[in-house]
Amino acid sequence: MPALVQERFHTIDDIYALPDGKRAELIDGQLYMMAPPSRQHQTIARELFSSINSYIKSKGGPCEPFFAPFAVFLNKDDTNYVEPDISVICDKSKLTDKGCSGAPDWIIEIVSPGSRRMDYFTKLFKYRTSGVREYWIVDPDRKRVTVYDFESEDTWDYTFSETVKSCIYDDLFISFSSISELLNL
Repeated sequence: MPALVQERFHTIDDIYALPDGKRAELIDGQLYMMAPPSRQHQTIARELFSSINSYIKSKGGPCEPFFAPFAVFLNKDDTNYVEPDISVICDKSKLTDKGCSGAPDWIIEIVSPGSRRMDYFTKLFKYRTSGVREYWIVDPDRKRVTVYDFESEDTWDYTFSETVKSCIYDDLFISFSSISELLNL
């Protein structure tokens, strides 16, 4: 009978021990290496961050947006570490010099070819159970945005030709048609 291969259980120390230029996320002790984002990915992230940051600045609220790479220690433990494309944190006591200790209020992930399973399944479950209030999956290949409101347990699907409403803000709407035009999608 063949021996069972044991997977190594990783901690945050393994993240900090990565060679310069290498990035990974850690979910329940499993290490997931990250590829560099494409130009399209970066353009979408930039436009979304710009809209969210401008909105928050105009309202003067307590929330603060961050873009990757920004460390999020989801469960305040040493076995869960993610770098969402965009994180919005409204509880400033969660912010440290290292990043966010606990769940952000709002996370946006932009799907890359290598991240599809992670974004739609692994992270969806992890974000829901860790206390994230709102999660967007932006999928450029499918030209779709899926919005999860974990507080009300509602889900909405939008196309890139629509305007998407945030759940944690009553009056924040983001036009994906203008982002599509920038990318010729």
